Amino acid sequence: MLDIVHLLAKGGPVMVPLAVCSLLAATVVIERFFALRHADRGGEELIALIRRAYRSGDGKRSLAKCEQIGGPVARVLAAGLRAYLRNESVTPAMEEQTLADQRELNRRLVVLDTIVTLAPLLGLLGTVLGMISAFKIISVSGTSHPTGITGGVAEALIATASGLAIAIFALVGYNWCRDKLRQITEEIELRATQLENLLGVCSREFGTAGEAGRRSRDRRAAQHEGIVPGSRRAARVSGETGAPKMAAQRDREEAPVAH
Repeated sequence: MLDIVHLLAKGGPVMVPLAVCSLLAATVVIERFFALRHADRGGEELIALIRRAYRSGDGKRSLAKCEQIGGPVARVLAAGLRAYLRNESVTPAMEEQTLADQRELNRRLVVLDTIVTLAPLLGLLGTVLGMISAFKIISVSGTSHPTGITGGVAEALIATASGLAIAIFALVGYNWCRDKLRQITEEIELRATQLENLLGVCSREFGTAGEAGRRSRDRRAAQHEGIVPGSRRAARVSGETGAPKMAAQRDREEAPVAH
């Protein structure tokens, strides 16, 4: 380990900013890895939960679950559910939340992008400085000090290799983050579209969000009594209960009026 440090120290003064770049790149890659690795999961389970909740007339339970889970997908779905329960437009609410999450997801990636470009340039600068040192020795003492000449060349090569190694590491981490962000964005768009379709079906079946729970509870109560709304039995029961009322009304109309 000490040999590596001693070797890198021969790279000249440019190794100091290169060391700072390497530390920043490693920090950002590790932080973004833990922040993004599970950010696109849980969407399928949430959509299934929301579907079951609205079929049972308990939409607020699905909203509470989304807020509890957290994550970009759950936050977008929660924004759509809140808008639906307030009888507001669902799509703009989810788009606004998506834009807010994009800012958080892309945080610090500019650091990696900068290091990918900056590290090779710093290595090239170290190369130039090393060659200047070597030619300076040649101009002063000629070729009688080959050790000084090779020291300058070594300084140039070490700086170049270090800059390229740091840039390669930062580029791999940056590309992984960009690909992960693409997957998260696609997952958000997919689940948002599924939620819009689901809420559209609920609106057509139950009307507004406020009526959805009441109608769903009425349907469960009718099924509990063995009567399915819209079925023949429901119509027959309705006719049986309405017949005595119609007969009583007809008798009142036909009864003689007392003078």
